[in-house]
Amino acid sequence: MSSNTEQNNKPITIAVVSGMVIGVILTFFAYSQFAPITDGQDVSMAPAEQNPLYWVAPMDANYRRDKPGKSPMGMDLVPVYADDGSGPDEGVGTIRISSNVINNLGVRTAEVSYQRLTTEINTVGYVTYNEDKFTYIHPRVAGWIEKLHVKAVGDPIKKGQALYDIYSPELVNAQEELLLALARKNKSLIRAAEQRLSALNLPKSDIAQLKQSRKPQQKITFYAPQDGVVETLAIREGAYVQPETMMLSIVDLSEVWLKAEVFERQTAQLSMGDRVVMRLDYLPNKEFIGSIEHIHPMLNANTRTAIVRLRFDNTTGELKPNMFAQITIQSRDSASALVIPKEALIRTGHQDRVVLALGQGSFKSVAVDVGRFDRDSVEILAGLNEGEKVVSSAQFLLDSESSKSSDFKRMNHDDMSNSMAGMAMSQAQEVAGSSADVSWASATGTINSLMPDHGMINISRSAIEKWRRPAATVDFITDDNVSLTGLSQGMSVKFSFEIRDGNFVIVEISPLTDEETSAATSHDEASAVDHSSHE
Repeated sequence: MSSNTEQNNKPITIAVVSGMVIGVILTFFAYSQFAPITDGQDVSMAPAEQNPLYWVAPMDANYRRDKPGKSPMGMDLVPVYADDGSGPDEGVGTIRISSNVINNLGVRTAEVSYQRLTTEINTVGYVTYNEDKFTYIHPRVAGWIEKLHVKAVGDPIKKGQALYDIYSPELVNAQEELLLALARKNKSLIRAAEQRLSALNLPKSDIAQLKQSRKPQQKITFYAPQDGVVETLAIREGAYVQPETMMLSIVDLSEVWLKAEVFERQTAQLSMGDRVVMRLDYLPNKEFIGSIEHIHPMLNANTRTAIVRLRFDNTTGELKPNMFAQITIQSRDSASALVIPKEALIRTGHQDRVVLALGQGSFKSVAVDVGRFDRDSVEILAGLNEGEKVVSSAQFLLDSESSKSSDFKRMNHDDMSNSMAGMAMSQAQEVAGSSADVSWASATGTINSLMPDHGMINISRSAIEKWRRPAATVDFITDDNVSLTGLSQGMSVKFSFEIRDGNFVIVEISPLTDEETSAATSHDEASAVDHSSHE
């Protein structure tokens, strides 16, 4: 009987033992999956959801919403999370952004470093004559032009080419004086007569011919003193001329000058020998390389510009006087300067600043003093140190957040007041949520009065829980893009507003539906009474 009992109990025992083993396994598995993570465990395996404070447009820091959506430009809104407090603190104006937001915004940084600054001055100029090769032709005697060998302005001229024939009684008399001296064989008179003919510009070949033929010439031919082209022609055949008559001018265009105008503020960057690149509209694929050979010591009183002169070879004749040219003057400083990329600089009407990347998601707008610019870089005179990093992309969004409270100054170790101000700001952010969140909110309310022409509206708004502010009656102004058309006194509305320079500015407003009105009324009854004096 007992043996039968033992045999019957074996299956039960096996089942109990198996159940215990399975229970232990399930308990261990459940504990491993659902037990809280301790300090010794890998926190990366723990789910750590963080709710965004608000969503902002990537290209407009003032466009914020309390839920995901699209910006006016059609871009996805970027979530902004609460400050995790992990980054460095440079006092008031320091903001901290999570790494995923930094990636979404495409924030890039650049290092502040010493480099040689290549200054480029882009200006305009015009081709003109080489004044060293410009000749005016005047007669030395009074007379009549018997024959004109040059017919028009622009005619090419070769040195020694005949220009005009002139009949002058004075020249005839001077020739006869030489013949008389030769007849008397008086060396002093001969020398004096030859010198007079030379002074009257009679060619030496004509003097030699006169001494040989012993016959005076009635018409004397005068010749070109240089190569070039006729620039001015003020006479015709038969004209009576005198020594003060400017008959024609000749200019040699084998070499030309180019005069470029440079603004007064840029003159200090110019040096003799600086490399210059010239481009012409009618030769867009060709560059002419030259260098500065003269800087005019005086400014043009009307244009407040300095004249820079360059010299170019023109044996091909491509450069023609009065041509307009684009000029690039490249001045390379031998000394190194502290520089940042030009795109990292934020210029306002009264201040230049950059967004300083402090590391670990911390940023702050700081004021800088700038010097010279080149094509890619800008010189920093004060405000930054070598090795620091500045934001070179998406800095305007960061600057709009930081500049609201920033003093634009660097944190000094001895400046305890700034440190205390930073601590106070951090405490205020812990109460309100974040510095950016304090300046924006959404609410519902009832319109009490409207002034559409002035963009003003008075609303009894609901409580703002994230600011810990009770319901209140407040005067608002509207953003330029907000229209009050269709709104009326007594209407229930929902709206979003910002704090700008101490004013409450509505950036979006629309009427409430019946369902939204009922929900807002129930919510207002549970809120605190009006405390508008706190606003």
